[in-house]
Amino acid sequence: MLVVTAAFADARGAHGLAFDALLGAIPFAAVSALAGFGDYLERREDAVGGLQALLWTLALALLVVSCAARSPETQTQTLPPLGASALVGCLAVLAIKLCVSALPYLRRVAVTAAKP
Repeated sequence: MLVVTAAFADARGAHGLAFDALLGAIPFAAVSALAGFGDYLERREDAVGGLQALLWTLALALLVVSCAARSPETQTQTLPPLGASALVGCLAVLAIKLCVSALPYLRRVAVTAAKP
């Protein structure tokens, strides 16, 4: 939610609020990446869990890059191109995570609907 809030804040020109939202999202993404990696280490045969952990790590890296690019610009209320690009990349990674998470449920529905 914080990443989506940051995207809306950037669209409205509130770049300081977007920076604060992204800065607040970093600890949550870090904990999620560590928890996902821990789950993957416990069940190594679960490829989806490994992919989820990898995507959390990529989202965390993009959040840090976006915050680092925005940090010197918060006083001038401008949005550097790297900060905007990293935010869009993070939103794309989170969208991919959503699709990967929904895939098992869609398979279950498809198999149930296909049975006579």
